[in-house]
Amino acid sequence: MSGEPDALVVVKQLRDLAADPLNRRAIVQDQGCLPGLILFLDHSNPQVVYSALLAVRYLAECRANREKMKSELGMMLSLQNVVQKSTTPGETKLLASEIYEILQASGGADEQVDEGVTCRRKAQFFLGSSNKRAKTVVLHIDGLDDSSRRSLCEEALLKIRGVISFTFQMAVKRCIVRIRSDLKAEALGSAIASTKVMKAQQVIKNEDGDEVMVPFPEDGPAVVEQNTDLPDYLPEEESPSQEPDKAVSRVSSSEDRVGWLSTAANFLSRSFYW
Repeated sequence: MSGEPDALVVVKQLRDLAADPLNRRAIVQDQGCLPGLILFLDHSNPQVVYSALLAVRYLAECRANREKMKSELGMMLSLQNVVQKSTTPGETKLLASEIYEILQASGGADEQVDEGVTCRRKAQFFLGSSNKRAKTVVLHIDGLDDSSRRSLCEEALLKIRGVISFTFQMAVKRCIVRIRSDLKAEALGSAIASTKVMKAQQVIKNEDGDEVMVPFPEDGPAVVEQNTDLPDYLPEEESPSQEPDKAVSRVSSSEDRVGWLSTAANFLSRSFYW
């Protein structure tokens, strides 16, 4: 059975597929993928749990998915269990808590928007910015040119305690990072600069609503608290949706999407359903 994918490979692939806004509706509508992700939240491997949470977080960015996700059997309970489990790393707890709050708030008046537009919109920011325990920082990274540079960037960010999650827009050399509210954005700039081949600037909006790039101080913070309890699941294997020279949200072929969703669903069916 060595030719079959294991749980970590499958959940990482689902995470990568969920990172593309065009895949999110299909994943949630699939009969096997969403229940499988919920089961992954109770997996014994913390790497699997964290990758599954990232996938769920991406799926929750699509407003049209939230009601179904909230009502899916075991979803809310599994998120609560992740938060309450004493062995869960801090960043994993915070990510699970944020997802829970987003789904719990679904269906309110502020959800009545054009869902089709929301699902197709480029992922400029993670939703849930009202969460006072976390904030979003958008980085423009000079030198973020290919998958090897992306891996270096991932490794640098994962070493920082307080980084919850991040996603890349390779075509415009950007990284959207979700961090704890008590972590300074300068720590991210310092981490990127430590690669010696990349340099970051923070992207903010001025009073007119235009985006401007603000350089980080050259010296940066003297000490950055290192991450020791977060599973080192990155650098990841090559994602089929990763093509730096294409658009920000690459549209993979229908055959690719259906093929991997089918593989994931079959794996989940063999592994969890009797």
